[in-house]
Amino acid sequence: MILKKWLLAIGVSTLVAFGSGCGGNSSSTQTQQQPQMGTGFVIGTDAPLPSVVSFLVDITGITVSDGVNPPVSILSNTQSVDFARLNGLRTLLDINTIPAGTYTTVNVTLANPQIGYLNVTNPQTNPPTRPTISILNSTTTPATSLTNSSVTITLANPLVVNAGDIDGLKFDFDLRKSIQVDQNGQITGVVNPTLELKAITPSDADAYIDEFDAGVVSVAAGDNSFVIQGPHGHPFTVNVNDQTEWENNESLANLTATSIVEISGTLDRTSGAILADTVAILSQDRFYAGGLVTYVDPPTGQASDFDLYVRSTLPSGTGFESGQISTIDLTGNENFFIYWWHMKFSSFLFNSSLMVPGQRVTIGGPFSSGAVTVKRVVLRHEGHTGTWVVGSTDVGAATFQFNSNGLAGVLFNGPVTVYTTPFTHYLGGLSGLSGLTGNTALPLRVVGLVLKDPISGQPVFVARSVELLTN
Repeated sequence: MILKKWLLAIGVSTLVAFGSGCGGNSSSTQTQQQPQMGTGFVIGTDAPLPSVVSFLVDITGITVSDGVNPPVSILSNTQSVDFARLNGLRTLLDINTIPAGTYTTVNVTLANPQIGYLNVTNPQTNPPTRPTISILNSTTTPATSLTNSSVTITLANPLVVNAGDIDGLKFDFDLRKSIQVDQNGQITGVVNPTLELKAITPSDADAYIDEFDAGVVSVAAGDNSFVIQGPHGHPFTVNVNDQTEWENNESLANLTATSIVEISGTLDRTSGAILADTVAILSQDRFYAGGLVTYVDPPTGQASDFDLYVRSTLPSGTGFESGQISTIDLTGNENFFIYWWHMKFSSFLFNSSLMVPGQRVTIGGPFSSGAVTVKRVVLRHEGHTGTWVVGSTDVGAATFQFNSNGLAGVLFNGPVTVYTTPFTHYLGGLSGLSGLTGNTALPLRVVGLVLKDPISGQPVFVARSVELLTN
């Protein structure tokens, strides 16, 4: 089944999928007919900007219009989304029942942008300096602001939502083009929302849910399903079967009302349930936090603690600071796992001695008095944009060198070796590793796992997908 996972296409953009419409009216002597209904879903990812660890913005509304009838809202509540936490990966944001119809335009309203960026000082010192985080919002200098709080986009192909079906839109929030910088490359705080949307269906590769984190509400073992509650309080049904892969050899029987899980899969075309092909238990203790490793202490040997830039927590409101760097203590009793790595020896590739800045992880365990007692540390896939190093392709060794221009690339402090496998998926016109050739530094997006080379101590990348970018 790992072959199936590695061959899953990873997209590059933020997906927001949804649909709506209206029904007809009867004659004046008859009661009004109810409109036929379809289902819409919301999925998200982004295209990043170097050093930016967070771009948090409120999506206050999304409506679709057919140009004749009043616009129809497809967002149940304001959603605060950190678009910088994903790059080439997709997550489910929302799903709703809405009237069926054919729509040609989409309007998105935004508010309260906030930008977080990493400060890395003297990365070559021994030991290196702990990075810090800076936040720009409406009260800082410079202050953040939107050039447009309302963006209307005409779809190249109409969004058609059929009765009893589920349809949606791909919604690309390009941070590289949206966050403005001055002539010296410094962030100005001005955000010019650059969005791209197109209609999709659940069978499209762009509609695949790479990861969705949520707390378990209830388990129906007899029906091979369970109910989760996402970050915004919306319940979702998750169906599993014999083909569903469970990390760490766990199963439906291990789920309780205190479990927090990560799910990958697709949406059922008629019911809107998530059809899970991978499930991982992130925590059994009602708390988890996820983000980016920015510092490991000590840098060599078994780590006693590490700094985590926290991008997400469940549940919210615990007081554990999302958007800040927190030092996470390790006792040596933690379990280390790798998501989407269905092999028993994963602990030999990721443990307290094989942590390195730039890794994307989640931690889970009991939370009390502002601190978490870590029981689980899970290494997760991440995406990087950057450039291929000219002349670095080694087909025999199945490797190439890559300069990451994104946040984790700041932590890498130089080119990183990318290892490809027989299961690496090539996108953007690439047919294989041999396509990385020529005298030009090709723009790429690489999605996969960041591991620590136990010999050199440097980060390396195991690629799940390699995509040639066009801009």
